[in-house]
Amino acid sequence: MPRAKMPVPVLLAFTLLPAIAIGATLWIVSDLVPACTIEERSRLTSPDRQFDLVVFSRDCGNTEPNTQAALVPPGEEVPFDAASFFSVAVDAALSPRWLAADSIEITRPAGITALRDDASVAGVTVTYK
Repeated sequence: MPRAKMPVPVLLAFTLLPAIAIGATLWIVSDLVPACTIEERSRLTSPDRQFDLVVFSRDCGNTEPNTQAALVPPGEEVPFDAASFFSVAVDAALSPRWLAADSIEITRPAGITALRDDASVAGVTVTYK
C-alpha cells in the first residue's frame, strides 16, 4: 500500500505551533518569577587563596533588607542561589576577617537574631563576636 505524504502546510502547523506555544509559555512564566540580584559589600581572600569570604545582600523583588556571608571560589561571582553560612534580616556591617586559612571572625549585629549562623563552612571555623 503506498504511503500518503503529509502536505507541507500541515507539517509546518504540527511543528511550529507547539514550538510557538511552548516559547510563549516560558516567556510569560519567566516574567512571573522575580529575578534576584546580589549586591556584594565586601570580599576577602583567604590566606591560602582557597576561598573568598563575601558579604552581600540578596534582593528578590519585594523582600526585607538582608545581610549574608558565604564562601565562594576566588574571584567568582556570588551565585544568585548561593548558600550563605550567616544571614540576618537587616542591613548590617559584619566586619569580617580571616584569622587563619581555616578560621573566620564575623561581628554579629547587636540585638539582632540571626536567621542562620553556622559554626563552620567548607572546613573553615566561624567565630562570631
